[in-house]
Amino acid sequence: MTRRNILKTAGTGLVLAGASPLLGGPVRVQRTLPRDFLWGAATSGHQVEGGNINSDSWVSEHLTPSSFSEPSGDACDSWNRWREDIALVKRMGLNTYRFGIEWSRIEPARGEWSLASLAHYRAMVDACVELELEPVVTFSHFTVPRWFAGNGGWENAESVELFGRFCEKAAQALGTGYRHALTFNEPNLAAQLSWQPEFRQAMAYFAMGNQQAAKAIGSEHFASTLTSDPAKTLANTIAAHHRGREVIKSVHPRVQLGLSLAVADEQAAPGENALQRKIAEVYRPWFDAVDKDDFVGVQTYGRAVVGPDADRAPASGAEVTQTGMEFYPEALEATVKWVAKATGRPIIVTENGVATNDDSRRIAYIDRALAGLGRAIDAGTDVRGYIHWSLLDNFEWNRAYTAQFGLVAVDRKTFVRTIKPSGPHLGTYAKSNRI
Repeated sequence: MTRRNILKTAGTGLVLAGASPLLGGPVRVQRTLPRDFLWGAATSGHQVEGGNINSDSWVSEHLTPSSFSEPSGDACDSWNRWREDIALVKRMGLNTYRFGIEWSRIEPARGEWSLASLAHYRAMVDACVELELEPVVTFSHFTVPRWFAGNGGWENAESVELFGRFCEKAAQALGTGYRHALTFNEPNLAAQLSWQPEFRQAMAYFAMGNQQAAKAIGSEHFASTLTSDPAKTLANTIAAHHRGREVIKSVHPRVQLGLSLAVADEQAAPGENALQRKIAEVYRPWFDAVDKDDFVGVQTYGRAVVGPDADRAPASGAEVTQTGMEFYPEALEATVKWVAKATGRPIIVTENGVATNDDSRRIAYIDRALAGLGRAIDAGTDVRGYIHWSLLDNFEWNRAYTAQFGLVAVDRKTFVRTIKPSGPHLGTYAKSNRI
């Protein structure tokens, strides 16, 4: 992506288009976007690679009892099938593949570096470039090495330099074929989830699991992402982001660097509500932390209606997804506008999607979300890309394989990939480069 401000061109080349054959409705305007607009699909290492045995998540998945409905296991076998996955992105007509590198594979034991894993991820970057795809690299997508979690995780102030060391080693190995990278994926997610009543009820169970995990690996304290000390974790993760940004740019000065945030369309419930307190806890520290980033990644799946002390459940009769969220693609318009205004940074939508086994609803979700994104661009929001979650039906953490976000289905026994209609549907936007 060039460094110009895309606002100069985002509103040009307007073309009248007919109504969507799937949705019906009035004639709408299509916006021709800059040539370097990112149209992509995303994955994360642990969720698709399989066999990530040195990660903290692998430890937690194999406890008895476990908060995970089943272990990740072979996941989508993408550690072996990554070339096929990259080819799928190209085949659907997209121009960008966002993927994560796994710290637990690169540094499986403290101070021990896997040259084979570093070469693996370099090959992924190079393969994207060969197919004229933009690789967007995520350095940390939730999981950490089990030794790092056993060292106190992000609660330990030492985590800042440990992460910086990892980022430097990885950046040196990856080369300069990628032009966009994120240090962290949704570092504010635990704070966001703490406003959901069902997650609060599960906290004690997660804490008990951490105690089991510590015993399992012979550590005094095992700190997982969702159950770490909030204040220490926040301070250290922000410092780690700044340190990671510094070392990655020292290796690759031209890279566009940011992080992604979990952002709901935060709405106040009628009457008494705690909306401003939630914003102060979940978002404000991170809005301040990205003031020198090249962009902010916005990851939106719906809205949250905030009551006096927690988010409210979807209204009775509302359409809900496989994860229990309200089907509300219009959230994306609000979140990109809000984050752009709050941070003063350009926006890349690094995740947006819906958990459903009805692909026609995914297509509807994409159309409505992109219509809102177009309105945000028309309103002056500097948006530089849209990356859908996810490329594959993959391991969705505690829900394991029961939530289908993918543009591509994956057979759980054979790992055969089958592109769903939503894949080439999103590809039509990318190939025309219009909303």
